[in-house]
Amino acid sequence: MRTSILTASVLALTLAMPGKAQQLSAPDYPETRRDSVVETQFGEPLADPYRWLENDVRNDADVASWVERQNAVTDAYLEQVPARAWFRSRIAALTDYERFSTPVERGGRYFYTRNEGLQNQSPLYVREGLNGAERLLLDPNAWADDGATALGGWTPSPDGTKLLYSVQDGGTDWRIIRVLDVATGQALGEEVRWAKFTGLSWVGEEGFLYSRFPEPQAGQDFQALNYDQAVYYHRIGTPQSEDQLVFATPEHPERGHSASITSDGRWAIVTSSLGTDDRYEVHAIDLNDRGSANNTQGWQARPLVTGFENAWSLVDGVGGRLWFATNKDAPLYRVLSIDLDAASPAWQPVVPQMAETVDGAAIVGDTLFVSYLKDASALVRRFDLAGQERAAVALPGLGSVGGFTGRPRDSETFFSYSSFNRPATIYRLDLASGETDVFAQAELAFDPQTIAVEQRFFTSKDGTRVPMFIVRRADLAASGTPAPTLLYGYGGFNISLPPGFSASRMAWIEAGGAYALANIRGGGEYGKAWHDAGRLANKQNVFDDFIAAGEFLKAEGITTPDGLAIQGGSNGGLLVGAVVNQRPDLFAAGNAAVGVMDMLRFDRFTAGRYWVDDYGYPDREADFRALRAYSPYHNIRGGAEYPALIVTTADTDDRVVPGHSFKYIAALQAADLGERPQLIRIETRAGHGAGKPTDKAIEEAADILGFLAQWTGLETP
Repeated sequence: MRTSILTASVLALTLAMPGKAQQLSAPDYPETRRDSVVETQFGEPLADPYRWLENDVRNDADVASWVERQNAVTDAYLEQVPARAWFRSRIAALTDYERFSTPVERGGRYFYTRNEGLQNQSPLYVREGLNGAERLLLDPNAWADDGATALGGWTPSPDGTKLLYSVQDGGTDWRIIRVLDVATGQALGEEVRWAKFTGLSWVGEEGFLYSRFPEPQAGQDFQALNYDQAVYYHRIGTPQSEDQLVFATPEHPERGHSASITSDGRWAIVTSSLGTDDRYEVHAIDLNDRGSANNTQGWQARPLVTGFENAWSLVDGVGGRLWFATNKDAPLYRVLSIDLDAASPAWQPVVPQMAETVDGAAIVGDTLFVSYLKDASALVRRFDLAGQERAAVALPGLGSVGGFTGRPRDSETFFSYSSFNRPATIYRLDLASGETDVFAQAELAFDPQTIAVEQRFFTSKDGTRVPMFIVRRADLAASGTPAPTLLYGYGGFNISLPPGFSASRMAWIEAGGAYALANIRGGGEYGKAWHDAGRLANKQNVFDDFIAAGEFLKAEGITTPDGLAIQGGSNGGLLVGAVVNQRPDLFAAGNAAVGVMDMLRFDRFTAGRYWVDDYGYPDREADFRALRAYSPYHNIRGGAEYPALIVTTADTDDRVVPGHSFKYIAALQAADLGERPQLIRIETRAGHGAGKPTDKAIEEAADILGFLAQWTGLETP
């Protein structure tokens, strides 16, 4: 549970809810200290009275006390919300279904996670053979009393005798890496620390590659900037202090490095980045030469791509030939190959750029599977390794795919399909026959046929045509009855938002609400141009698109006149904060989750320095002017009637540090924004989102949706 005190005073003033007779006591915000911090940037004095809230809540008693008092006020308010209990119960029921990951086969063993329904974390299982008996390998539910320690990444060794996995504690981005003996289920005693943003790649059976940062100074685990990432090799049975440095650029500490290994074990591919932008350098290490007479330097990295100009993503390798997906001379991506054993290696075209954006690629058996996004929904094409197209993979409708796990010598692959009204179904595809059968399918607490999924297009401020998915009960869609609507968006970092299932959103829909997902600019739905149109000096396009989406939902009678709520997380939290400042009249309520709210200081904490690729540099005047114009913290409009807002964050978020949300809510509460509440919900032992236990996720979703329902007029059954 979140840290809070049990009582909090509330004002006697009562607030009427739209469409409801019930009234709630208004929150009595705790007093927040204002300091006289003023800095001048490019001739503009900037007050930052809440800078002290940037301090780590674990190490600052004043911040910890403020968090406790804010949570107390929020808890007292939410206790009054009648819809909260219904959402808690219904979200739990909709979450209570068996969930599988796509299996990974190694050495005749099949590895996968399976959650019985309401388990806080998903245990990892293994089968001896496809139809063999299931055996529990790892149960992260036993790792912590509060369920907040999670299984991160995992990968079996090539022969399936060992399992390499990472542990995530309390939602942090830091990972602890361990190894398990599959036959006995016993840990091998390995413990590798300070890994972050890392892959896990076996080198034969004797060791693995991983990425780590230097150990931070004491007390700076969740605040210090991340520099000097390097790739290391750990040999099983040796201490971490003996790990070998594989690849690093000490002369360029800002560069990040990750490693992956081809399925045949021959090549280690090191991909280097400068930030979040898809511009990489690529080096190849021939593992056959490691330690041989012609390679006295050990891990000899051979440059394949230099210059940080384009995206390059390893598909796989067979012998000397490697396949990559790239946007070099192809904004929607294509697939190239190169033979490193050739006398003069050269890039060769394999799959040309298509009309749709490449979303992923894999080689299984003799087949190259390429996943695409067609107006943000998945389609999958098949090719041979020379690029000749074969029959496409049939999918049930508008949805998302994942998986296509396997290796070039395999005879089968597994993939998942999901949509707004269908949780993930896991399929097995036989490569020889082409037949697909179900490996695992959920038993649902609702009928998918009663939920309508459609795609509409709206026009943004500058005339750009933008897609949006709309999901609601089929009876409401057929009748055209307006309904309180929850609009979601992200709009950044080349991240696409395809259809996907959410138990909490399904509860909103079952209650009679509509859910809309706007695929606004800044994402990757239409390739590089779509991303570029929503970043740096073009960031305002993202906000214009989202505002246009809200106006469309009202104009088309999808939402009720006073029933539009908005939601976004991380960069989407920034989105919510920015559009609320720009158009407070358009929205009834909003949830800004783990958002980037101070656009003039985001680059000073943990991973924030990477985000300059999308946001720009606050210490460069042109970028500063653009950031200053939309920074949520700096553009709150006192005197305007604001929607009801619930800001959500967590104390262990070391991706977007919670100080962003702390400062933002303090500024909101200090401003004259009308009668609607401005609250913050601060979770303990939780981070940016990954690894959050099921019970905490259900509680948080119920609190948010109950709050949004209260202010949009959505009446629960």
